[in-house]
Amino acid sequence: MTDSNPASTARLTAAALRTELEAIMPHVLDSLGSLVAIPSIAWPTLDPAPVRASAEAVADLARAAGFDRVDILTAHTPDGTPGYPAVVASIPAPPGRPTVVLYAHHDVQPTGDESLWDTPPFTATRVGDRLFGRGAADDKAGIMVHLTALELLGERLGVGVTLFVEGEEEAGSPSFRDFLERYRERLTGDVIVVADSGNWAAGVPALTSSLRGMAALEFTVRTLDHAVHSGMYGGLVPDAMLAMTRLLATLHDDAGAVAVPGLVRRETADVEYEEGELRRDSGVLPDTALIGSGSLASRLWAQPTITVIGLDNPHVDDSSNTLQASLRAKLSIRLAPGDSPESALAAVKQHLAEAVPFGAQIEFGPEESGSPWQADADDPVTALAQQALSDGFGVECVRMGLGGSIPFIADLTAVFPAASILVTGVEDPDARAHSANESLYLPDFASAIVSEALLLDRLAHGAESAE
Repeated sequence: MTDSNPASTARLTAAALRTELEAIMPHVLDSLGSLVAIPSIAWPTLDPAPVRASAEAVADLARAAGFDRVDILTAHTPDGTPGYPAVVASIPAPPGRPTVVLYAHHDVQPTGDESLWDTPPFTATRVGDRLFGRGAADDKAGIMVHLTALELLGERLGVGVTLFVEGEEEAGSPSFRDFLERYRERLTGDVIVVADSGNWAAGVPALTSSLRGMAALEFTVRTLDHAVHSGMYGGLVPDAMLAMTRLLATLHDDAGAVAVPGLVRRETADVEYEEGELRRDSGVLPDTALIGSGSLASRLWAQPTITVIGLDNPHVDDSSNTLQASLRAKLSIRLAPGDSPESALAAVKQHLAEAVPFGAQIEFGPEESGSPWQADADDPVTALAQQALSDGFGVECVRMGLGGSIPFIADLTAVFPAASILVTGVEDPDARAHSANESLYLPDFASAIVSEALLLDRLAHGAESAE
């Protein structure tokens, strides 16, 4: 990755890039605001037109950024359903230089209850140092980090670049694997930068070094062949809710740690999470105890979790004196790095089958899965990225795990095993991605742009251009 022409390795400094960025930031924020204004929710029950409009808007921005080839492409889900549109744009690599794939996604989460928003969800609204709006952080800011870093570099860009902006990440990336296989030649690169994670804190950059995997499982518990009057049979006949609650209680021990045998559990983490900071970031009530055991960071990043995210039972307002015959539940399972969705689902299903009380019947339903990921700690590109982030933010970069999952990274690893994968992002603990009042912290947005420009320059010319 070194350049034999010393004249072409002019030093780029964070300070100089930041000065250049200040001059163009107004139009960068205008472009981000235009993207936020498009309600690009890739939900099968919603109109797909805004997602298409969002892809077209990203394609227009890519053309304006100087990409030689810009395409809006689709693939298919495993059942043959067409996926949502993604943008793929290319700038060829100079001879002997690497190609860097820059990933982000242009689809967003639904708004949820709009009465909880302090500003209109699809109007980018600046309040102090934050820009509010759905997708302002997750992940339309990621798109603008990529495009603006390239704009800063201009003719100084010394690597090939492939921009890959997906259109269905928030819906689980159902056509992602087919997309990678179908357009493998277009997407092959030496380094893949996934701008869809977060930082340690506002002002403190992080490179994500591990991600928990995920699995989801639906199941039904049945104790009766039909519902009956609770007064006539209560106290003798077990209803499905009693069986279900007793069964769900077996998933955790008294401390709240997962009690299912066979799930991988790790106790180490690169950095520690301070309890006061965790409570502040999460919003847990002052008198609510934290659950689990081990270090706080390991509980967040390196241990499994099981959460009941759905339970079918009559709503309280519609309830009656009835023993319910059956009840359906859905579990969300997070997996420690080193585990596999197949193994975890098998362990959870075995546990449920063995623990179901009162001889109740249990029937398993649909499953979802995504593999965990662990970065290669010895990859020199990782060290280069850490230094670029440290220089771009002016603060030492942290290597952190992430409790959430980005399942498609396992697909990237499988399809492009030779590529170095870097997981970065612009979110901070107050960004509230997926929630009401999502926002982007603008100082970190600027620092992320500068950091990525430094990284691209150093990937072209080697670490000798580091500050």
